[in-house]
Amino acid sequence: MPNHDITSPLITSDHLILTVDPLPAADTTSAAPLSGTAGGNPFTFLGCDESEALTVPVPMTIDPFKNNTPNIEGVYEWLKMLLCLPIAILRLVLFGLCLAVGYIATRLALEGWKDKENPMPKWRSRLMWVTRICARWILFSFGYQWIKRKGRPAPREVAPIIVSNHVSYIEPIFYFYELFPTIVASESHDALPFVGTIIRAMQVIYVDRFSPSSRKHAVKEIKVKTFLFPRVLLFPEGTTTNGRNLISFQLGAFIPGYPIQPVIVRYPHVHFDQSWGNVSLGKLMFRMFTQFHNFFEVEYLPVISPLHDKETAVHFRERACRAIASAMNVVQTGHTYGDIMLYMKAQEAKQENPSSFMVEMARVESLFHIRSLEAVEFLDKFLAMNPDPSGRVQYHNFLKVLRLKACPLSEKMFAFIDVEKCGSITFRQFLYGSAYVMKHRGFHQACEEAFAECSSAVKGYIVEQEEWKEIIGAEKGSNNFLSWISQISLAKMLFVHQNQPLKSATNVHELFMLFDDDNDGRITKDDFHSCLKKNPLLIAFLTPHLQHKECDGNNGVIEIV
Repeated sequence: MPNHDITSPLITSDHLILTVDPLPAADTTSAAPLSGTAGGNPFTFLGCDESEALTVPVPMTIDPFKNNTPNIEGVYEWLKMLLCLPIAILRLVLFGLCLAVGYIATRLALEGWKDKENPMPKWRSRLMWVTRICARWILFSFGYQWIKRKGRPAPREVAPIIVSNHVSYIEPIFYFYELFPTIVASESHDALPFVGTIIRAMQVIYVDRFSPSSRKHAVKEIKVKTFLFPRVLLFPEGTTTNGRNLISFQLGAFIPGYPIQPVIVRYPHVHFDQSWGNVSLGKLMFRMFTQFHNFFEVEYLPVISPLHDKETAVHFRERACRAIASAMNVVQTGHTYGDIMLYMKAQEAKQENPSSFMVEMARVESLFHIRSLEAVEFLDKFLAMNPDPSGRVQYHNFLKVLRLKACPLSEKMFAFIDVEKCGSITFRQFLYGSAYVMKHRGFHQACEEAFAECSSAVKGYIVEQEEWKEIIGAEKGSNNFLSWISQISLAKMLFVHQNQPLKSATNVHELFMLFDDDNDGRITKDDFHSCLKKNPLLIAFLTPHLQHKECDGNNGVIEIV
């Protein structure tokens, strides 16, 4: 027996021959999985049970963001618009004048004031009354000649935090005039012309909704400013709705554990829905200018205090939600601002029904800890699969985008997501299926083991080489050749056919480019993990635990130099 030292190669031959078990060729253009495909869970290697099925809740028929009157319809509305055009011009002039005067007064109140850690001095606050009066006249210019109020705001010492539902841009203007509170707002509002300056005078607490550290900082600021500054105002829904439903509340207002006063705003209407919804700002303003009068109601509800020191913010939030929903006589949905992002992405892609791509992100986040930005990335992938007008994706488009060929394992995976067993999938099913895999406790370990099998133990990355014509053949007149030396496991996904070397080489290259996100000719561990987080379903083909009898190609021998 030869005496090998630690530096001697374990395989001394120059070639490694891998024999691929034969299976009938699969038709990659089939529109749906074969009817005889075995069911079950294709991700049992993650620790799932074979009989464990994917659960996808039925989508709600409620769209909490839909404006019921996005267009001018009916003879009455057209006649009213024509009659109110001269009034609209006067209202526009009044709006511009009040905005200019309020802006100048605010600049004077802020001039030379550097101390942002303490409340605004009284003389500056008195000067801000000019801006507050201008805000009331701005409401008048929008058609709110009178505003119906029910109840009264509690003293700041009793309820230092106010939470309100959010329907339009009218509420912030009203609260500025009525209460002059410290408001919690998105950082993007600071850049708005004129408005950004006025918001700064409210000693705003800025928050980046996508940054956990920013949200934590905002909660800290709320705790600090609650009893020293004016009331803190929050719109816990985080975006505007149509006012006929509540959507999921964020926790920021409830973490400090201070008493809150819920406030409800309503916009009674017959012909003109004043909710912002999916209507542009310019169009909504024009419709408001061309109404005889717009109705606006504000109701101050009783103060809600924490039950005890140990009450969680989640339970406190639930009690506040129930109180507001009961007073409004509406239901609460699981939608968040993330659903707006999904809607806008689908709308940009010219989908016929963008609202069908909303998934109630609060429930998704609760189940899988998937962030809104991650959901948008999954929607990008789904839209690349060319959904039909009903928003469903067919099997062959699913395979094409994931760089897969039709085989029993592909069919099993698609059938696992297709919970309705109708041969096509919705975005909700695709998102739930992807999140189910990505957030499973065994996913990270499976990614580590898959990369270890695919990559070189010495280099620690996967490369694509162009030096061995004999390996799988090449296109005539081309100098591009593919080496399988460091990517044999990736090749398993493509089921290389001995009689179709060129097609296989092309597919391997496409797959390599899918993983090589930065196009540097190598797949690092970060590239590999990043790709699998964006395409978690692919882990079923890469795991070393699986015996890939279900996804091997026809008779063939792959030679590795």
